[in-house]
This record gives sequence, structure tokens and C-alpha cells, in this order.
Amino acid sequence: MAVHHAHPSRMPRRLAARLHHRTARPTDRAGAGTATVTAITALAAARVALGFVFLWAFLDKAFGLGYATKSAAAWVNGSSPTKGFLSHVSAGPLQSTFHSWAGQAWADWLFMLGLLGLGLALIGGIGLRIAAASGTLLLAMMWAAEWPPARHLANGAASGSSNPVADYHLVYALLLIVLAATSAGDRWGLGRRWAALPVVRDHPWLR
Repeated sequence: MAVHHAHPSRMPRRLAARLHHRTARPTDRAGAGTATVTAITALAAARVALGFVFLWAFLDKAFGLGYATKSAAAWVNGSSPTKGFLSHVSAGPLQSTFHSWAGQAWADWLFMLGLLGLGLALIGGIGLRIAAASGTLLLAMMWAAEWPPARHLANGAASGSSNPVADYHLVYALLLIVLAATSAGDRWGLGRRWAALPVVRDHPWLR
């Protein structure tokens, strides 16, 4: 007896999808699985690396590790982590605002706690949605302080901007959003345990 195969267009979509899955070659499914694992691993590696960027910035500014910040200029030694940067803002529409914030205790604490929180959240793989929102805001403020669109500084000197829009602030912000959207804290992190906490289950924005 001849067996007639129904044309895929005449089948319900779910049935056609099941038949396609059953008839797919094992090598195809294995390849897709490998690609998925590779992508998840790559996102986890990017998450940890970005977390270390923020955590290192906090440690260097707090303790003066001798790289971007000398020991005498460390936060623990009484120096302000925002005064040097914000007081030298010389481009953009928020110059006077940033100058008034420079060295303020509230600005120092918010900036340093932001760096520390982002670093710990990303490395630990927890609170990535909060990290994405707060990190994007912090990076947007830093972008506005450097103001890449400017060709010249307030004194007329060349700004040295290499790109008027897409600099590392934008790239970091986009990566934060991608990491939060893909639950990148589940691999090499505490994302699954964090998501299982009752308070996090009841308030998904904490994820």
C-alpha cells in the first residue's frame, strides 16, 4: 500500500514542527546544541570580564593601587574619586552641572557604590536587571561628561574624540542590557539560586 505524505502547508504548524524535529539529522541537533552552549559560555565570560572592569575601577580608586590612581589619591586616604574627573569636564551642555558635583560627598558615594555594586552583581551573576538599569544610567552620565560629539573643548583645543556617538560607554551599556535579557548569570554565576529566592520570584525586576 502506498504511503502518501501530507504537504507541510496542509499540516498544523505544531505537527509540522514535531515531524521536522523527529526527522532532523542527529548531527544537526548536536550542532545546534553546541552552538547554544558556546553562546551561553561566551555571554558568561563577557559578564565576568565586564564585572571585573567595574570592580577594578572601584578598587583602584578606593585604595590607590598605583594604576589609574596613586596611593596618595585613594578614597580611603581622604581624596575624592569624582573631583578630578568632574572638575575637568570641558565639553558638552552639562559642564557647569558636573563642576558643581565635583568632590561632593554624595557624588563620591553614589559613584563608588555604583562601581562596587555593578562589579559584584556581574561577577556573581545576580541582580542583572538592576545592574543593567543602574549601569546604563551611570554610563550615560559618564558619556555626557566626556561628550564625544564635541570636536573642540571649551578652550578651543581639539577634543580628540574618535567617534561622536558610539564609544565604550555605549558598548558597555548595550552589553549590560544583553546580559540581563539573556539571564547570563545562570552560567558561572549564582543566577539560578538568586532567581529561586522567594523575594526574587515575587519581584522579577530583582533578577
